[in-house]
This record gives sequence, C-alpha cells and structure tokens, in this order.
Amino acid sequence: MSSHDAIDLSHISASGEAHMVDVSAKAETSRKAQAHGKVIMSLETLNIALAGNAKKGDVFGVARIAGVMAAKKTSDLIPLCHPLPLSHVTVDIVPDDTLPGVYVRVEAGCSGKTGVEMEALTAVSVACLTIYDMLKALDRSMRIDGVELLLKQGGKSGDWRKDVG
Repeated sequence: MSSHDAIDLSHISASGEAHMVDVSAKAETSRKAQAHGKVIMSLETLNIALAGNAKKGDVFGVARIAGVMAAKKTSDLIPLCHPLPLSHVTVDIVPDDTLPGVYVRVEAGCSGKTGVEMEALTAVSVACLTIYDMLKALDRSMRIDGVELLLKQGGKSGDWRKDVG
C-alpha cells in the first residue's frame, strides 16, 4: 500500500488523470501566506552586494521585483495552480553577516477561494535565484537553502504556522 492510498488526492481523478480542482463552490475568504529562504555566500560577496557594487546593479532591488513578478505568474509556472487576484506581495531581504548571506521573506495575500502558499513559495524561490544570478560571477559557491512555508491563514482548513523549536 502506498502512502497515497489512504488519502484522497484532490488533483487526481478516480481514473488517475490530473485536473485542476473545482473551487467554484468554495467561499471567498481573506488568505495570507508567508514563506522564507536564504542565500548563503561569502562575506566578501555579501559586502559587495550591500555596497551596491555588483556589476549587474542593485541586487536586492531587482530580487524584490523578481519575487513580486514571480508571485503574480505562479499559475503560469506551477501546473494545476489557480490564478489568484493578489492583493499584496511583500519581499523583504535581510542581510546577515553570520551566515554570511541574506534571508528572503515573502508575504502574499488575497481574497479568494484558494490559498496563496504557492505564490509565497514561488516568490521566495525566484528572489533567491535572482540574487544568485546577479552575484554568481563573484561567488560560484553560493547556495540557496531553507525555502519553506512559515504561515498559512484563511480558508476551510484554517490557520497553520510552522513550529519553531
């Protein structure tokens, strides 16, 4: 028995075909999700980015825009994901000398019939990839790490917060 036998898979029909879940009967509610990740790099690379001296330009400004754009395009990137009318997306990038590197944190929200978790996770991933792309000539050993959902609010299943501990 596989681990999927005991649960109902919402995106798979009885005959095994993938389909987009019908959410038309669901109530529209306020939805919010938070996700984060980090880009670990050398302290020298971090300092160059913070000083605004990267050859490709404002690394963190471009990464913020890339994250917002990615959230808006999530349904184009993730199969079977519903397009959502996002009401807000914030991308915060916080440097940390002790990593060294940066933490990328995203909050996404909407009023809709399905959650915004994938939008938040996609935004974090693309913002981290953008930072990597803009700094890769300086530091080939950078790595993206710890992309995960932190919070989900709204909907029938209720609120969820990652246990920190």
